[in-house]
Parts: sequence; structure tokens; C-alpha cells
Amino acid sequence: MTMEFKEYPDREMLALSLADRIASQLAQHLRGNDRATLCVPGGTSPVQVFETLSGADLEWDRITVVLGDERWVDGDHKRSNSRLLRRHLLRDRAAAASYIDLYTGDATPDDATAALSERLAPLTPLTVVLLGMGNDMHTASLFPGADHLQAAMAADAPPVMAIRADGAEEPRITLTRPVLADALNIHVLIMGPEKREALDRAQKSDPMEAPIRAFLDDATVHWAE
Repeated sequence: MTMEFKEYPDREMLALSLADRIASQLAQHLRGNDRATLCVPGGTSPVQVFETLSGADLEWDRITVVLGDERWVDGDHKRSNSRLLRRHLLRDRAAAASYIDLYTGDATPDDATAALSERLAPLTPLTVVLLGMGNDMHTASLFPGADHLQAAMAADAPPVMAIRADGAEEPRITLTRPVLADALNIHVLIMGPEKREALDRAQKSDPMEAPIRAFLDDATVHWAE
């Protein structure tokens, strides 16, 4: 496959179109399967997508939502991705979805990975994965130069791993390359000229230098200025 690139006239159109596409893919999957799984990023870029999607007419009680990664902070912490998700996605109709919280309250993310991997394994392949990308070309918590990046990018990586990187303030927990790359539908959301330039660089880079590269060939990239 090759990357599909979709450019939108503005961020509102991007959010509406992407939310509609994700909802359609989840609905289509549920027509032939008991359950569907939606994996989403944290950060502020997808907030408008989440708010649109939260009202989608889907059988949310048959959908499991999981983050692609999480900072190792309490769910009420201002840097918690879970907190952002509860505010913007897991509400309205989407409040009926099952949610796998990657933050377990264990002392370190390393203590949580085995149980989380076991919980996630039956839900694979993930139905829809939405990825973000940093200006450094990281995605999820797969950061260039992270301590366990090679293991997390390996074909035999467990579904979930703990990871630490200089660019990340807290220890992180992340879904790994194989579980993300095996998804039935992959979308990448980027906004602004810097991200567009980073995407161009990533396409010419090695995945260990630009982890997002590992997913681009099978992805639809959604971009607005």
C-alpha cells in the first residue's frame, strides 16, 4: 500500500471529515463482528475530532477505546491523556464505550505492561488507529532515542511497553509498533506547516530516526493548515 494524503481547507473540515470516516469504519466493522476497538492519541490536536465523534450514532457499548500512549500520571493530572479523553470523547453517546486505562496506579509503568498486554491481545487487530505526530517525528510514545525504542519497534514486541525519553517529561507507557501497525485502518492527524514539513522528512527517514515512518505506507494522513 502507499500513503494516502488528504488536505483540508481548514481544521474544522478536517475534524468533521475524519470523525465521519472513523465512525463509518467502526460501524462497518460492527456489521460483521461482535466488537470494535478504537485507539486514539492524546494531545490537543484531536480534541475537535473527539467532540464530533462522541455524538456519532454508533453502538458504543460494543466499542472499546484505548489510548496509543499515556504519561505515568494520575488520571486527574493536567498532563493525563485519560483526563483529556474523558472530557472530549468518552461523553454523550460515546460514554457507553468500554475504556482501557493505560495508567493503572502501579508505582512504575514497567509494573503494568504484562497485565495490559494480556488485556489488549484479544482485541487485536485493532479496528481503527488514529495517530498523532510530533515535530521530532515521534508517534504514540515511540520517541527517537528512547530507551527501549528498538524493542518497541521490533516485530515481536509485546502489545504494551514502558518507555522513557529525554523529550518526555514523565515515564510513559505505549502501544508498540506491531499492535499499531497491524490495525485494520490507520489514520494520522497533523496540523500546521511544521508538521507538514516533519511528515516530508519522515517519509525519507529510517523508522528508528522517525518512528511515524513505520506506519505511513498503510495510513491515510489528514492535514490542514
